[in-house]
Amino acid sequence: MWATFRHELAHMRGRILGWGLGLGLLGAYFSSVFSSFEAQMAQLRQAMEYFPQELFAFFGLDIASLTPYRFLDVKFFSLMPAILGVFAVGAGTAMLARDEEKGLLDLILAHPVSRKALFFGKALAALVAMVLIVALMWAGLVVGMDRASLQVTPTQMIGPMVSVLAAVVLWWSLGLLLSMLLPSRRMASSAVAFLIVASFFVKGMAELDPDLKGIAKLSPFTYYQGGQAAFGLNVGWIVGLVLPAAAFVLLAWWRFERRDIRVAGEGGWGVALPARMRPARRRPAEARHAV
Repeated sequence: MWATFRHELAHMRGRILGWGLGLGLLGAYFSSVFSSFEAQMAQLRQAMEYFPQELFAFFGLDIASLTPYRFLDVKFFSLMPAILGVFAVGAGTAMLARDEEKGLLDLILAHPVSRKALFFGKALAALVAMVLIVALMWAGLVVGMDRASLQVTPTQMIGPMVSVLAAVVLWWSLGLLLSMLLPSRRMASSAVAFLIVASFFVKGMAELDPDLKGIAKLSPFTYYQGGQAAFGLNVGWIVGLVLPAAAFVLLAWWRFERRDIRVAGEGGWGVALPARMRPARRRPAEARHAV
């Protein structure tokens, strides 16, 4: 397991640095720029009054309580689960399905390594990679805060990072599970991407239409605090995101232990289904007559 973990983490170092440094620089830019709005806050509120109020309600933004940090929350943290979700979905669906479609997974399992060790070694590497990316993003925000007056300490900024990480881990685990259930990695990625977009808009529309509040409770974005976690992390909401993620990982492992490994390429629905649920294959006419 640990050999798999080290190999997989080393294989992901390029993506860790690319995503982590990229988001860190973006965070440094935003956290330093939005503090300049403090001096023009009255003019900014006046200008925003000419925009449709529904637009700000969609993002949960109240003009009356607008602050530089709240504006940072809307422009940066509210989008992080979707942006970093791109990495998470790719890492989750590719963890096993990529090697399987390349024809490498059956060769790897031919060596003295169990499916359990392979699965959890790769899963642990993906989790550490996401933690490192979020840590680099936090470092970038802290660097930008040194040049700003957001009235938030680096320690307080850990709360939003935990909220981001919990949401991203959920998307990663869902991608992993669907890659074990659906015929191809491409189909699993599309399904999770659709769920991310749908969840985001359901949460936003619920701010406009109270009748959608019940449906919005099913959206992970409802339990994502974002920048507001700097002033008090809702542990219950974090648990509400982490527990389903853990369940998805265990279900994916259970499915991986029991599924047939393809030699190469994408599979069909017959391969995705358990053996007892697959449709019976009809023998050619010549074989039936021979019997």
